[in-house]
Formats: sequence, structure tokens, C-alpha cells
Amino acid sequence: MSEPVDKGASATNSLDIGRVMAALPHRYPMLLVDRVEDLVLDRSIAAIKAVTINEGFFQGHFPGRPIMPGVLIVEALAQAAGVLAVESLGLAGSGKLVYFMAIEGAKFRKPVEPGVLLRLEVDFVQKRTSVCKFAGVAKVDGQVVAEANFTAMIADPPRAA
Repeated sequence: MSEPVDKGASATNSLDIGRVMAALPHRYPMLLVDRVEDLVLDRSIAAIKAVTINEGFFQGHFPGRPIMPGVLIVEALAQAAGVLAVESLGLAGSGKLVYFMAIEGAKFRKPVEPGVLLRLEVDFVQKRTSVCKFAGVAKVDGQVVAEANFTAMIADPPRAA
């Protein structure tokens, strides 16, 4: 049975990079959330990814016309969702991981170029203890550049062999 999304959820507001890194296991070059501007536990998150020309993927995607790969935009949305889930479920620092299970309805509206702030807005659609569903929208200057619905599983990390 899923828990209803609490419409009276409490706001945590912003998180700095230290709190983001406490919530996510990702590190350079795969950490795609630089800060959280607004976090409403059990409801939503708005995070920022500063897109800079120094990103390694711009060397090959594409020479002379650098564009952030769509798959990395969706990954950034998923990482923002991971922060939302971990913080809402009280799992920050627990070592739990948030794994993608499904991506649906991904749409890419405009290219994302270096020098912009990519705003990642994610809402809970359904929240359970181990599986959550999200709806995410990525924006640049208030314009939607990408969107996707996705499902993630919260689990222990794999055991070392």
C-alpha cells in the first residue's frame, strides 16, 4: 500500500553541496546536482545544475556545437529525485542507494548549452518505503527543456565480492 503524498508537508528549503553529497553517493564527474534551492519533504524539490564548458562530455557532444546529452539531463532529474526521496524518508547518511527502475515519457524540448543554470523540478507522484514514482521537468530561464516520469527503488548498496 502506498503512502499518500502529504499536501501539508514541511519545507526544508535549501541544501548546500555538502548536504547534497550526504544524500547522494555520486561524485565527480557523475554528481549532477550542485545545490537544492527548495525542498518540501514528501512533496517536491527544485535543484540546480550549473552547466559549464568544463564538463568532459562537451568535448565530444558535439565539437563546435556543445550540447548537454539528454540522458544526463534525465540523470540530473533522477539525482534530484534521489535527494528528495532520501531526505523525505530520513535516509540521508544511511548508505541507501536510489536506483532507476523505469523512465517513461521522456521528452527533450530545447538543447542545453554551456553557461546556463539547469533547474531541476521534481515532484513525488507516489511514495512507498522502497519504490517511488516521480515527475520531473528541467528548465533553463523558465523554459522547459526536458521532462520525464520515472520510478526508482531504494535499496542497500551491493555487497563487495
